[in-house]
Amino acid sequence: MKKKVWLVVVLITVLLSGCTDKDDAIGIIRHEDAVVNSAICQNNTINSVKNWAYQLQNFEPNPTGFDLIVMDYSRDGTEEGKYLPEEISKIKSAGPIPIAYISIGEAEDYRFYWKDEWFSNPPDWLGKENPDWPGNYAVKYWNDSWKKIVFVYLDRIMEQGFCGVYLDRVDAFEYWSDPNNGEDIHLSEEEAAERMISFIKEVADYCRNKAGNDFYVIPQNGERLIKYDNSILGVISGWAVEDLFYDGFNPLPSSITRERVYYLDIIRNAGKPIFVVDYVDDGSGYTGSNKERIDDFRAKALARGYIPYVARSDRELDELNVIEGVQP
Repeated sequence: MKKKVWLVVVLITVLLSGCTDKDDAIGIIRHEDAVVNSAICQNNTINSVKNWAYQLQNFEPNPTGFDLIVMDYSRDGTEEGKYLPEEISKIKSAGPIPIAYISIGEAEDYRFYWKDEWFSNPPDWLGKENPDWPGNYAVKYWNDSWKKIVFVYLDRIMEQGFCGVYLDRVDAFEYWSDPNNGEDIHLSEEEAAERMISFIKEVADYCRNKAGNDFYVIPQNGERLIKYDNSILGVISGWAVEDLFYDGFNPLPSSITRERVYYLDIIRNAGKPIFVVDYVDDGSGYTGSNKERIDDFRAKALARGYIPYVARSDRELDELNVIEGVQP
């Protein structure tokens, strides 16, 4: 499309929908692109998914045998390593539904938006570093400055042609409602939850207004959010959870699992798929105690109508964990 014609399209779009701060972010999606992207993504719908995979480092866009793949927008998390639209199209043509990982409840210091000055002079919306994940920082996710960063990030993802997003750290509402979080503020859990629910809805609206109504939105963890506002069930496309049945190699107490499946079953009964990843594979092969643990995890997930993914115990998520005859 020539530059002059493109300017006309932009002007028409602005006149029809009004100009907002979000629209000013880079990467406005053309309407015809959104329609094409939606049609391609619907070759396989999320409700037909029988298996899935989760790889955030060095994923190569080749046939995988999985129905859905959660991956980073970049091979190594950096802007330089981001996938080309042709590569995402190749994944879709091979069958899997490509879903882009994005953390909306923490900032990561290796992402394109990070500024080195934040190490010594952080903006007021940036919180403390996560001691369990160095380089990840709490964010006041209700802050407009953080939201604008997320919207720019989403533009990149949509431009690449992903079929949806996988929203990590939506459980950050628990952090900001902890009076011992060491931050300059803590909210009631209800207020923190409502602010996260509002943000998830904003993310969904933003993406679907640009990429089509069939754009998938899948939060990870934080399923207790539906306790505070179950209208979110009409917004999300599914829900994902980690460590539901196992903490590493150790089975979790049934009381912990029971509390979580209470909410997950509500989501599943609303017609939304539940994706479960437990990090139970020690890499020794599908034999002995490792096989028993893998089979137990899968059996428990499948018995509840959930879709399991067996991940390696190192939690690196740097390879597709294919187990012959089992996964995919």
